[in-house]
Amino acid sequence: MGGDGVEDVVIACNSTKKIRSNSNAGIAFGAPGGIICAKASMLLQSVPPAVLVRFLREHRSEWADYNIDAYLASTLKTSACSLTGLRPMRFSGSQIIIPLAHTVENEEILEVVRLEGQPLTHDEALLSRDIHLLQLCTGIDEKSVGSSFQLVFAPIDDFPDETPLISSGFRVIPLDMKTDGASSGRTLDLASSLEVGSATAQASGDASADDCNLRSVLTIAFQFPYELHLQDSVAAMARQYVRSIVSAVQRVSMAISPSQTGLNAGQRIISGFPEAATLARWVCQSYHYHLGVELLSQSDGDAEQLLKMLWHYQDAILCCSFKEKPVFTFANKAGLDMLETSLVALQDLTLDRIFDEPGKEALFSNIPKLMEQGHVYLPSGVCMSGMGRHVSFDQAVAWKVLAEDSNVHCLAFCFVNWSFV
Repeated sequence: MGGDGVEDVVIACNSTKKIRSNSNAGIAFGAPGGIICAKASMLLQSVPPAVLVRFLREHRSEWADYNIDAYLASTLKTSACSLTGLRPMRFSGSQIIIPLAHTVENEEILEVVRLEGQPLTHDEALLSRDIHLLQLCTGIDEKSVGSSFQLVFAPIDDFPDETPLISSGFRVIPLDMKTDGASSGRTLDLASSLEVGSATAQASGDASADDCNLRSVLTIAFQFPYELHLQDSVAAMARQYVRSIVSAVQRVSMAISPSQTGLNAGQRIISGFPEAATLARWVCQSYHYHLGVELLSQSDGDAEQLLKMLWHYQDAILCCSFKEKPVFTFANKAGLDMLETSLVALQDLTLDRIFDEPGKEALFSNIPKLMEQGHVYLPSGVCMSGMGRHVSFDQAVAWKVLAEDSNVHCLAFCFVNWSFV
């Protein structure tokens, strides 16, 4: 098909007539026009394939458009591929992964993903806007040394069993295969390699030379049903959507590359974020100012030393914006582990999302006290990780983090003795 002069995305069209002639005659195919496939490939440098595929799986909101998912699901339900009839929706940021089957070594995982949508109007509030995807993951374990790593999914919302799956997804093929089977994976926590001063060199040294010289090819392919009179419009939408995914993958790849160690990689993605060392100093100073005790055992060091100690602190430290709807902006390693997220995806989580109803009541009832005296203790309870898992904690402390001008920069939370339920 014709393009706009930029050959970064290849568009292919397969008509319903061709699909039916190449498949079982008894299989119904709903799209009256056919299927458009938009494909792009890119070379990845120093990006561990397993880590990238895991990130794409666990943090869909970083690259996917919920409205496109809704469009693909609706075409299966109605057999009408209408762009104009598509109502805009907002993705809640919550995805629930339901495992179905897996191989012994977890090299392949079959699962159902439920995406929770939020209606934009009151009239739509009573309508279910959740989307379900059947998803196959291959090679997401960091020790995987297979020839390919992939994430393939297809909408499965309320359509007959005989309807073919219209799948889309990602495949990473390494160009330089390891022969020793050593793990080249890196944790998804972008700040996990955070070390300060001499420790930075150690973190860089821990990443093997193979990690920093990894080369692989990522193929991105998405399929879109279309009606004949909407073929050009769907093709344009498909091309633009895949381009946006390519941009998102490039951004994520830069952040998870072993050569981009430390918090600086994450800072290129999270804008408006103060220097990490400065934030660490504000957090510790404000804790001492409001509670009268030191947060860290050695709080008289320089800012970089404080940052290192805060990062390795045993309890979960979370910072969220001081706004009407607080969004998380920073977490130490324990905090990222508790939320089961990464520094890249941290801003997808809002404060109210991680608390259950009793936790919300305890927090909201103590907000006036927090604003007046600068800190508040929350009783033991249960919160939710970014992946929907329940997390118990013995106690939580919230305090206002003051900047140099004594204005409130953000709120900080410390969850003591947390564990997954």
